[in-house]
Amino acid sequence: MIRIVLADDERMVRTALRAILGAEADMEVVGEAANGAEAVSLIRGLRPDIVLMDVRMPDTDGIRTTEQVLSGMTAPPRVIVVTTFENDSYVYDALRAGASGFLLKRARADELVQAVRLVARSDSLLFPAALRAIAARHAGERTSGAGTGSTGAAGAAPPDAARALRDRLSGRESAVLRLMTTGLTNAEIADRLGVGPATVKTHVAGVLAKLGVRDRTQAVIAAYECGFVRPG
Repeated sequence: MIRIVLADDERMVRTALRAILGAEADMEVVGEAANGAEAVSLIRGLRPDIVLMDVRMPDTDGIRTTEQVLSGMTAPPRVIVVTTFENDSYVYDALRAGASGFLLKRARADELVQAVRLVARSDSLLFPAALRAIAARHAGERTSGAGTGSTGAAGAAPPDAARALRDRLSGRESAVLRLMTTGLTNAEIADRLGVGPATVKTHVAGVLAKLGVRDRTQAVIAAYECGFVRPG
């Protein structure tokens, strides 16, 4: 059973999400929060598997709420940020804060259900094409000096950042990371490399550990930001 908390300041949105997710045999909505502060308290108490987090909420927005949740729990849930526009800078900042993916408010019911299951399983990226586009665009802006992230990071990556990352990873781990950035699942990566899924899972775990990130989404962000993978 996938246990879910909904964090959104609009009651109608929460009601719709609860109705859709509650109809699934393997999902249970265990709590709702109308603002960031309430969400943090609720999540720490209920310890759900997944949080659907509205990006823009009163009191504490979804970015800060995500940061507080992920930094204050030993086994934090996976966060899916919910937004109106996929090119919203809030989305990228939320992903950098530790969210595992994002979902548009106009998404269909089946896309919502699929997204929750995919993030709960965590063996692929949520909407990889959109995620790559966002990561590439913001990494390009940082490289050109065109902008700064609201989390405090700014400017281009050091010229040797990509080399330093490659030096930390084994050759096979580097290959796995590049394929991860394309959105392939573990099984698809295994087929591509001619190895077993268990071997790929081990390499993915090694990549995450060496990058100091908790899931594939943050690994992709890190790969773009340091220049290991280049926009385009």
